[in-house]
Amino acid sequence: MRARIHLTRHQISDVVSAFYTRVRSHPVLGPVFAEHVIDWSAHEEKITCFWANAILLDGSYSGNPMQVHMRTNDIKVDHFAVWLALFDEVLTEQLPRPLDQQWSHLAHRIGRGLSLGIRDARRPAQAVPNLLDHP
Repeated sequence: MRARIHLTRHQISDVVSAFYTRVRSHPVLGPVFAEHVIDWSAHEEKITCFWANAILLDGSYSGNPMQVHMRTNDIKVDHFAVWLALFDEVLTEQLPRPLDQQWSHLAHRIGRGLSLGIRDARRPAQAVPNLLDHP
């Protein structure tokens, strides 16, 4: 099996843990996550599996992040830029270059897809989707 980025599962887990440590105390993201995450250990393990699947292509994640994000009305399109900025800080601190940049690029692609999906789902029924504008 060929990895998309040459990281170990341990590195992925460390990044996820460091990120959620910051999320819990973040003034914008903290309250949103606190509303939905009851068991932080289980959440971090699930997200570690998500990233291991996306990065290592290991098949360890089953789920649909778009559906999860769509079910929560308190997640705003603007939150993705905040999330990505915080995630980029953690990547820069935890990983050497170019690994941090490679993971960041993947995270930004995924974040863009999620934010576009949420924006499209919440647009008025008669409105035409705007696929050219950045969220």
